[in-house]
Amino acid sequence: MQTPKGKIVAVGGNEDKGSVPAPAEAHLRQNVRFFEHGILKRIHDELYGLGTRIEVITTASLIPEEMGQAYFDAFVLLGCDNVGMLHIQTEEDVNNPEYLERLKKTNCVMFTGGNQNRITEIFRNTQALQILKERYYNEEKFLISGTSAGAMALTSVMIEGSQGILHLVKGNVFLGNGLGLLNEIVIDTHFVNRRRFPRLIETIAINPSLIGIGLGEDTGILISRGEHIETIGSGLVIVLDGRHLKENNYKNLQAGEPFCLENIVMHVLPHGRAFLMDSGKLL
Repeated sequence: MQTPKGKIVAVGGNEDKGSVPAPAEAHLRQNVRFFEHGILKRIHDELYGLGTRIEVITTASLIPEEMGQAYFDAFVLLGCDNVGMLHIQTEEDVNNPEYLERLKKTNCVMFTGGNQNRITEIFRNTQALQILKERYYNEEKFLISGTSAGAMALTSVMIEGSQGILHLVKGNVFLGNGLGLLNEIVIDTHFVNRRRFPRLIETIAINPSLIGIGLGEDTGILISRGEHIETIGSGLVIVLDGRHLKENNYKNLQAGEPFCLENIVMHVLPHGRAFLMDSGKLL
């Protein structure tokens, strides 16, 4: 399998005002919060620094103008005003020749938070997605980022949602197909704050060859060389590795029955620590 030359930053998100339902009050619609400035600066610094071109893709959000403005304002504070907005909301938008040219020329794309299913429904099997994949695999100075829903959509196996059950029983999590930029991991966001351990563990029980990444809020991962996962931001990253499971009775269960997993490995990575996917070791 080809090793990608580009980089990916996936972020756990913060308070997501881009989800359903959109706030009715004007002052709440404008109060869009996003991830911590240190992560934005790291994205900026991983590229070309001053002059880096960033395109913010607001597909996941029902309030794209407000969401895009929040990112623009944040980058201006960092001294970067070379930021564009791609409010891709429809099939016509994603095939817009102008937008495709901008995706070919930008240094970085950022998928905002909201609903990950909106991203996959609009981008799957499009020329726009093919451009992103080709650039990610072939260009060292190209970076794809996503926060919250935008992070979850980057994987091949994607968590679409769950029933919110806090017990480890079969049938809690709903899985679908993501954008396919990351094939060996599955990502969950707002991980500790929203008590999402059960749905990520169930995802690993269903797909034991995958590595589960639980992202805290104001926290992200920088993935380089396709396998080096570094924690960035202010919180913790949880890694669940099921590749060495000795017992997994998931397939034999009925919905609602508790499952048994033996030897699932968990790592907790603070800022600056890294996980190597191939070896399973920490740096």
